[in-house]
Amino acid sequence: MIRNPVLPGFNPDPAFCRAGDDYYIATSTFEWYPGVQIHHSRDLVNWRLVCRPLDRPSQLDMRGNPDSCGVWAPALTYADGLFWLIYTDVKRRLGNFKDTHNYLVTAPSIEGPWSDPIYMNSSGFDPSLFHDDDGRKWFVNMVWDHRRRRSSFDGILLQEYSPSEQRLVGPIRNIFKGSPLGLVEGPHLWKRNGWYYLTVAEGGTSYNHAVTMARSRSINGPYELHPDMHLLTSKDAPDAPLQRAGHGFYVETPTGEVFHTHLCSRPLPGTRRSPLGRETAIQRVVWKEDGWLYLAHGGQVPAVEVQGPELPPHPFPPEPDRHDFDEGQLPSVFQWLRTPEWERLFSLEARPGYLRLYGRESIGSWFEQALVARRQTEWSCSAETVVEFAPETYQQLAGLICYYDRARFHYLAVSADDEGRRVLQVISCLGDHPDALMTYALDSDLPLPARGPVHLGVDVHLADLRFRWSVDGAEWHPVGPVLDASILSDEVGPGGHGSFTGAFVGMAAHDLTGRAQPADFDFFTYRAHRNE
Repeated sequence: MIRNPVLPGFNPDPAFCRAGDDYYIATSTFEWYPGVQIHHSRDLVNWRLVCRPLDRPSQLDMRGNPDSCGVWAPALTYADGLFWLIYTDVKRRLGNFKDTHNYLVTAPSIEGPWSDPIYMNSSGFDPSLFHDDDGRKWFVNMVWDHRRRRSSFDGILLQEYSPSEQRLVGPIRNIFKGSPLGLVEGPHLWKRNGWYYLTVAEGGTSYNHAVTMARSRSINGPYELHPDMHLLTSKDAPDAPLQRAGHGFYVETPTGEVFHTHLCSRPLPGTRRSPLGRETAIQRVVWKEDGWLYLAHGGQVPAVEVQGPELPPHPFPPEPDRHDFDEGQLPSVFQWLRTPEWERLFSLEARPGYLRLYGRESIGSWFEQALVARRQTEWSCSAETVVEFAPETYQQLAGLICYYDRARFHYLAVSADDEGRRVLQVISCLGDHPDALMTYALDSDLPLPARGPVHLGVDVHLADLRFRWSVDGAEWHPVGPVLDASILSDEVGPGGHGSFTGAFVGMAAHDLTGRAQPADFDFFTYRAHRNE
């Protein structure tokens, strides 16, 4: 049985790919580095993170990219003995204009080596590559209309890609303007029984989201809409457990079973806030006699439990709760922000057995911020770490952070007071001010021992978040009031929904003096409380 979401926590825009008996899902990573998450499965039930392919400066450098920019909606396919990965690096998203640069990288194996990128175009985002059965390859992306005379989402562009010339060639055609729902994006093409099928995301990636389906006898169109217009959506089912359903792709098993990915979110009970971000789910679909796909369980609303394929179970070892930083490389569960020059942010060799963070720019910097974190994957969880840090000034901070972006975070930070004595602070930014102004939860900073390690912890249960600290990791003391965990959500901020990532929890160091004061973290634990 498939239980959704199959990729919990921030894992949106799932591209679906089969190569032989192996299945892969590629998801967006936005400003988090390395770029693109690719998960692997043999049974569609059990999944493991296998790689993040965009991991060097020639492929991706997001320094200066605003929040929720960076890598949008990758598309992963397998053809001609290669994996083909298409992705967008978004440099601007607010206002009339968007700067959306689309690239292609390839690899003979999912683990790589992945090539340097080939530039494709910049006319819009959500690109995808279709390999036709006559050997030709076709590139599609939504086109952005900055004039906004009608809608900024002006349809789906099609152009041929020449592998020999490594560029797009031939005429550019707008093949599909979308359904009446509007905001057409996320195009994917495939072919079956002489029909070209097109699925797109529509309605915006909030509570009106949907997967719309269309088909044509010619790749150039015109495309007729699915009899139900939408293959799947939760927009008319406000009580469905999986909300904001849309944007995915289709895969067929060797035995003819058919499945479709989609993004979704699980709002906190009684709210329209989703700290876990947009997650990935899989639905079983069926071809009916009319030549259209439908959800196997009927209707359009995605299900939490779905009958899996007739494949032998293939579980993977679970991700450990604790990481001691003894391996000499950063555990794959962690990411950092924007920069390919990770060695300026952290080291696992400077002090073996520790993750050393070098304090860099301020929290929320779009350029160089020493913040290493992992996704929150359940509504209720706990995290702990221990830090050795000797701040010399109040401009130096390090500690445990619950982070969404520059305007939404809670930070339990070791710092110094005006006399240079170590103190503990609770700093928050609540996402309700355009200038990202911070608040301090404590009436006065909490004095700390002058030296030695400080254990830091956080407990999250639904919308409640509470920090704690300890000298020895055994006797814990609460710090500050219960804070609002729900602010670490897409839906918080100007417009009610204009952000696209999810809640992270991790370690951070900031040094506003420019002296890169180091902070050493001995371990990090994360425990999900799934039954709460």
